[in-house]
Amino acid sequence: MAWIQIRINANKENADQISDYLMDCGSASVTFIDAKDTPIYEPPIGEVILWTDTTVIGLFDASEDMQAVVRFLSSQPELSQQFVYKIEQLEDKDWEREWMDNFHPIKFGERLWICPSWRDIPDPTAVNVLLDPGLAFGTGTHATTALCLEWLESQDLTGKTVVDFGCGSGILGIAAIKLGAKRVIGIDIDPQALAASIDNAERNNVADKLEVYLPQDQPEFSADIMVANILAAPLRELHQVILGLLKPGGGLALSGILNEQGQSVVDVYQSFCHVDPIAEKGEWVRVSGRKH
Repeated sequence: MAWIQIRINANKENADQISDYLMDCGSASVTFIDAKDTPIYEPPIGEVILWTDTTVIGLFDASEDMQAVVRFLSSQPELSQQFVYKIEQLEDKDWEREWMDNFHPIKFGERLWICPSWRDIPDPTAVNVLLDPGLAFGTGTHATTALCLEWLESQDLTGKTVVDFGCGSGILGIAAIKLGAKRVIGIDIDPQALAASIDNAERNNVADKLEVYLPQDQPEFSADIMVANILAAPLRELHQVILGLLKPGGGLALSGILNEQGQSVVDVYQSFCHVDPIAEKGEWVRVSGRKH
């Protein structure tokens, strides 16, 4: 199916109204993007914070009369004075196939491979995790996931109980099982993440060792290893919950943390843990250590 999009210069005061106008015109979707490279990290839960300079993008079927859309938008009071827009034809592609074609097996450490479920395994003798992320976060391509996978690969997980806190696609927990963990407990606030984790565990024939729970449903347990790849703010705010699930002497790896946020996470955890030197990958870091 062919698509066309209109990009409109906006600001945080009128972006929401422009979005409503685009939907009134039949837009299939509306996206807000940062127009001036001023990213906003970790807005409060439930809040949508827009940039001072925002680009609003409306996506339409290519058969749509875009001049009629432009006439409607330019007649609105919020846009009549400064209506700057650009219409772009999008290439007609099978975008899901395009993504699948560019997702290749990735090696972590000496023996761990993350392999898309639709591709051949490059090394059958290695520790291979077959992955189809679906709607959940975690393919191994993001630096934060890679940092956690590299840490897991370096640990002796034989016979251990591991918690994957914010399990997403289940990639970290399944890798832990493949690396020798006896039991993995995946926790996430999103039921779709739990479903994706179970599906990927079944694909890897390890579903009997994976348990998944919403936070309010999790049983009492103590883990030997904790991995949490979420964001810096919840890692700080939930440190008592995270550490409460970990045995004394247990190892933990925390990511989803930007370079400039790393020390703030260390400051929270170092009273309770021996903290390793911060590991970096691009603009992201991992904080790891062992509970006192």
